[in-house]
Amino acid sequence: MTLASRSEQQHFECLIEHLRRQLQGDEGFTLGYSGETSEFIRFNQGRVRQAGQVQQASLSLKLIEHGRHADLQITLSGEPQLDLQRLEEALLQLRQSLPLLTPDPYLLLNQQSWQSCVEQRASLPDSAAVVQQIEQAASGLDLVGFYAAGPISRGFASSTGAFGWHLASSFNFDWSLFRAEGQAVKAQYAGQTWQPEVFARRFALAREQLNLLGLPPRTRAPGTYRAYLAPAALQEILELLAWGGFSAQALADKHSPLQRLHSGDAQLSPLLSLHERVDGAMSPGFSSEGYPRHELCLIDAGRPGATLASSRSAAEYGLAANGASPWETPLALVMAGGTLEQDAILRRLGTGLYIGNLWYLNYSDQPAARMTGMTRFATFWVENGQIQGPVNSMRFDDSLYRMLGSELEGLTRETELSLSTSTYHERQLSSSRLPGALLSGLILTL
Repeated sequence: MTLASRSEQQHFECLIEHLRRQLQGDEGFTLGYSGETSEFIRFNQGRVRQAGQVQQASLSLKLIEHGRHADLQITLSGEPQLDLQRLEEALLQLRQSLPLLTPDPYLLLNQQSWQSCVEQRASLPDSAAVVQQIEQAASGLDLVGFYAAGPISRGFASSTGAFGWHLASSFNFDWSLFRAEGQAVKAQYAGQTWQPEVFARRFALAREQLNLLGLPPRTRAPGTYRAYLAPAALQEILELLAWGGFSAQALADKHSPLQRLHSGDAQLSPLLSLHERVDGAMSPGFSSEGYPRHELCLIDAGRPGATLASSRSAAEYGLAANGASPWETPLALVMAGGTLEQDAILRRLGTGLYIGNLWYLNYSDQPAARMTGMTRFATFWVENGQIQGPVNSMRFDDSLYRMLGSELEGLTRETELSLSTSTYHERQLSSSRLPGALLSGLILTL
């Protein structure tokens, strides 16, 4: 029997009950489930070049006894008897390992018997219809892209009675359009309900930007320029900030790029509010450590808010665990929009840079939240509200306290959803919803 012909949740529950019956003495466990049924389509030169499906599921078993714990990953077959056998073998292997280990002082298990079950079974489009629309839109263009769609499942159970199940269906089309000279425009359309008219608008914008790349390129000297950061460019900045910026451990160890914000030595703009969403998000409402996740305000009108605290940080620093992942990075980051209308962006920018994407970001001075990276793809020089031509790739080097602090002039009313494009081992459920940002000044160094 395969996973396709049997309820994933029922299969997971069967494994949980079998595991409970196998426990001995003071043993306890946590059991995580991860599964997907995904369709992948790869495009090159505007045509389908590769298509396939992936159906997979795995367990993450942790055996605990007297403060000691050991972990093992198990690949599931979907056949009940075979998977029960694999689970028993994994339990025996961990049982043999535990006496060799020392107690973990930072093991903080959630003893609550919580229950959660959420399924977001969106009606995904027929792949043939998606391919047809993409090929029609890309007619005459050099398009390279990757389409992934299907349901993703996550589960959790513990010996103390906790149980969580989450299923979310989604699609993600990530593509680039290339000119013969090598310039490119990068775009993404993602969500749970494919809307042909929305995709058509996204594609039309990418096509328009591709045509603008054919204008004579402009060279700018290093300096400070007014700039508009499209949502994709702003996302690159926030993805870098997410590694340590909202982490309880990084703040406690004084390694966070937002250390100065939390200490009161620096400020962000009152226009800036960031939240970690749980309700309605595609990521599960519970962590892999067995804690329910909470809605968190990470930055409140420029002021520091809550931090993401995993169970280990909670144990080490005397905090309350709030369902953060072990890496303490946001899973469903949402930035509140502003009042800037989409059709007024160029007029409000006036003269400056329209930046569609940023690339290769890193910290040039992490304690000062100073970042550096490259403009890439659709970056244009604008004069008096009119695009004059593309700008060759340049390096910026600027502080977050300027970009999203003193220099933040406005945010777009419209926000854009972005889903993780990572497919290493499995598709991911992390997401962000961000506006575009108008800056009074952005420092370009070369």
